[in-house]
Amino acid sequence: MQNVRAARRSVLLALTLLSACAASEPSPDGGADRIPAGVIGNFLAGRFALAEGDYATAANDLLKAAAQSHGDPEVTLQAFIASINAGRPEAAKLALLLPDNQVAQLVLADVEVKAGRWQAAEQRFRGMPREGMTQLLQPILVAWAQQGDGRTDTALSTLRPYIENPRFRGLFALQAAMIADIGNRPDDAARLFRIAEGDMPEPNLRMTQILANWQARSGQAGEAQRTLAALPVAAPNLSIAVPNLMASIGKRPVAKAADAIAEAYFTFAGLLRSQDANDFSLMMLRLALDLRPDFAASRILAAEILTNQRHPQAALRMLNEVPAGDPVIAVVQLRRAVLVDRLGRSEDALRDLERLSLEYPDSSLPDHQRGDILRSKSRFTDAIVAYDKAIGRIARPAPSDWIVFYDRGVAEERAQQWPKAKADFEYALKLSPDQPFVLNYLGYSLADRGHQLDEARKMIQTAAERRPNDGAITDSLGWVMLRQGHNQDAVRTLEKAVELQPEDSTINAHLGDAYHAVGRTMEASYQWRRALTLNPAPDDVAKLDAKLKTGRPAAVVSGQ
Repeated sequence: MQNVRAARRSVLLALTLLSACAASEPSPDGGADRIPAGVIGNFLAGRFALAEGDYATAANDLLKAAAQSHGDPEVTLQAFIASINAGRPEAAKLALLLPDNQVAQLVLADVEVKAGRWQAAEQRFRGMPREGMTQLLQPILVAWAQQGDGRTDTALSTLRPYIENPRFRGLFALQAAMIADIGNRPDDAARLFRIAEGDMPEPNLRMTQILANWQARSGQAGEAQRTLAALPVAAPNLSIAVPNLMASIGKRPVAKAADAIAEAYFTFAGLLRSQDANDFSLMMLRLALDLRPDFAASRILAAEILTNQRHPQAALRMLNEVPAGDPVIAVVQLRRAVLVDRLGRSEDALRDLERLSLEYPDSSLPDHQRGDILRSKSRFTDAIVAYDKAIGRIARPAPSDWIVFYDRGVAEERAQQWPKAKADFEYALKLSPDQPFVLNYLGYSLADRGHQLDEARKMIQTAAERRPNDGAITDSLGWVMLRQGHNQDAVRTLEKAVELQPEDSTINAHLGDAYHAVGRTMEASYQWRRALTLNPAPDDVAKLDAKLKTGRPAAVVSGQ
């Protein structure tokens, strides 16, 4: 774990050195003040489309601007970014005009890779400045270019010093293991895979696929099965893919050097993503997909970034390109359903999940996700039915299954089935003791009903200790204090909750109730008015109006 954290810290340090690669950070005004007047329309339209995640439109507009601007560096740079993000071949031509840009040099090297000109690719990779990201990425790319050229021993020698450095051992050992494997060095591959496995803190999808495939091909079928079976423990949302992964265990995930270079880009995209460098991570994923368009892991990560950037349509397009026969297609289909629902096509999403439920009868995930969508639409009774079906598919609940019992409990509580909800919350805590979300919801529900206030406060206090910066949990703690009559403590706690989550209607209303309890009536009215501006639930609108008319909290505001 320490080695992986050190590697991530090194990536963060590398990001501070990306002055030559600040492609995703244009000048504050976009450079528009010095762009020729005839170009400005296409330039600004392209920049807007780029910000909106519409990369195809952005590339069209910015490429027009670049053609009109006669080599203006700002326009060239932005056209290059858009072309990379849109997967346009013009990126390679624009890269020739950006000799100091690291991503541009990677694009030019990849042209050589796709053409099989490995020595030329190696020279491109070597010619990149040893600063920023390339301090870690360059030796991996050089080694794979050497392997592509048939020089396995040279490639392993290139990576050996990095494997001997404990800060980066796991990262480089995995690359070297794949080089040894492709180069028919089974003893070296076995040793290096053991190093990589030992330095990884927990299983992840790509490491699991690569390692299990090696184990299966080297006569360790039992170990391969155990490696794949461990994946859902670390990543329950991938459990649906395990049967297909087992069925495809004999097919190499990385079969040639070009695939491995795409793998390296994907690995670094993940590290950059962990440091919130999303724009740069997305460009690395585009490089990976340029070399390997069917690379499902890259498409999944790119879709995750696009979703978090509030570009669900672009994320959906990214996932739609994953081949139907890919071993992780079920994971892709689950994520597509989330995006389809987010785009307002909930019934389509529910039908897709119903179909997945039939195709994967041993998985609880499709029905669990159906329950989540139905609950988000306040169809609580239907959601409970879906959760019932999901839970019925779990033979022996594991600690990670706490969430489906919690989700069913939430639906039951909202459907006025409190005894069933309470039982589900308590069972979720049995599976995962001290789980903060369960403790918070159960404690808040008890407090809202005026039941077991001391026990409710202990629950919420435990949740707050585990998530001290969670505004909703801090609000629950202040709310139970208010219900206990500890008004001054409630004020202080709810003020902190509002600081943590200032745009939440319920939290602001609770603070208003606390202010009223200590005699700060003007401030109470202000908080209730503010709560009305923050999109409260319809029932809470009436309660807030009543408070403002009477000047006192005649009814509690509930709806967390």
